[in-house]
Amino acid sequence: MKGMPSTPFARATASLHGLALGDAFGSQFFVPASRHALSGRLLPPDPWQWTDDTEMACSIYRVLADHGVADQDRLAASFAARHDFDRGYGPATNRMLRLVREGGDWRALSAELFDGKGSWGNGAAMRVAPLGAWLADDLAEVVRQAALSAQVTHTHPEAVAGAVAVAVASATVVREPDLSPGRFLDRVREHVPASLVREGIDEARRLLTIGDPVLAAQTLGNGRQVSAHDTVPFTLWVAARERRDFEAAMWTTATAGGDVDTTCAIVGGIVAASGTTGFLPPEWASRCEPLPNWAGAPPLTP
Repeated sequence: MKGMPSTPFARATASLHGLALGDAFGSQFFVPASRHALSGRLLPPDPWQWTDDTEMACSIYRVLADHGVADQDRLAASFAARHDFDRGYGPATNRMLRLVREGGDWRALSAELFDGKGSWGNGAAMRVAPLGAWLADDLAEVVRQAALSAQVTHTHPEAVAGAVAVAVASATVVREPDLSPGRFLDRVREHVPASLVREGIDEARRLLTIGDPVLAAQTLGNGRQVSAHDTVPFTLWVAARERRDFEAAMWTTATAGGDVDTTCAIVGGIVAASGTTGFLPPEWASRCEPLPNWAGAPPLTP
C-alpha cells in the first residue's frame, strides 16, 4: 500500500473537515441566487452553514475518538443528544431521535421505520466517510463498522450497502491513492453486498468516460429521491474521477443538482481523506461554519 498517511485520527479529521465543507458548500445551492452563480462557478456568499450530514458525522468521529469503534449505543445517544431540528433532518429521523431522547429503544425504533422495512435513505452514507478514513488499515473492519454505524438509524440493506460503499471508498483513497478511476470503483465494489447500490457502482464504472455530471446523474441519480441507491453511485463516480482536486470534485457534484448538500458531503469526506486538512482550499474553508466544539476535532490548519 502506497497510501496510509499519518494517523487514523489525522485521516479522520481531514475527512470530517472535507465532509463539513462539502456539506456547507452544497447547502448553499438551495438558495436561488447561488444556483444562478453555479453556472459561472462563483463561490456563494458566506457564511456557509452545514446541515444534519455534518452533525451526525461529528458524532461518528467523536465516538471513534473516544472508543475506537462505532459503538451503537453511544452513537444512538450522541445522535439524539446532538440533534438540532433546524439542521435539515428528515421527518422520520427527527421523530426517531426525539423518541430516543425520551427513552425509546433505538433498535426497535430504527427497525420499525417504514412499516418495518427500515429506512433506505442516504443518511447512513452521508456521515460515514471519516469512519473509513479512521479504520483504513483494515478493510474488513471498515465494512463491519460501517454497517454497525448505519443500523443505528437505517436498517434497510440498501442503506447499509450505501454506508459500506462510502466508507470503503474513503479507506481506499487512503490506502491506494494512485488507483485509476476504474480500479478505484472496482476496489469499492469488491466489498459492497449485492444490492441496487452495487449495481449502481457497476453502472458508474461504465460511465467513467462521460465527462458531463448531468448526463451521468441522469442514469445514476443525484440524491433527489434521498435513497442510498439514488445517491451513492453518483458520488463514487465523482470521487473516482476527481479525488485529487477538492474544488473540481465539489463543482462537479453540485452541477448535477439534486440533494446537493448530501452529495457534496459524501464526496468531500471521501476526497479529503487522501491528504491532510491543508488539502482543502483556504478560501473555501474560511467561508464554512466551524465544527462544533463537542466533536473534539482540531481546527483547520492555515
